[in-house]
Amino acid sequence: MTTTETGANAPSSPDIVTDHDRGIHGYHKQKQEHLKRLRRIEGQIRGLQRMVDEDVYCIDILTQVSASTKALQSFALQLLEEHLRHCVADAAVKGGDEIDAKVKEATQAIARMLRT
Repeated sequence: MTTTETGANAPSSPDIVTDHDRGIHGYHKQKQEHLKRLRRIEGQIRGLQRMVDEDVYCIDILTQVSASTKALQSFALQLLEEHLRHCVADAAVKGGDEIDAKVKEATQAIARMLRT
């Protein structure tokens, strides 16, 4: 972890306190909706287990795998958007090296998403 990620570098405006400083994440306002969505995806995964257990036709299982994958990708994109709007925006308000660290962090997350 770099000093920028740990917050050891003083931002250019130390008197600015953002939600991120208070431990409030970008998904905070939609937390219950996200949990509901993740429970739905969890149900899809349990459905996959049931399909395999019941010897369902391979193509039908693959169709469900595709639907589950798309649901997770959609969730990840929503979370990424919230991260950009909240965490990256907070870093931009604070200035200093923090914005570069947050943009790099988001870029790495996007790269991981594209690899899957």
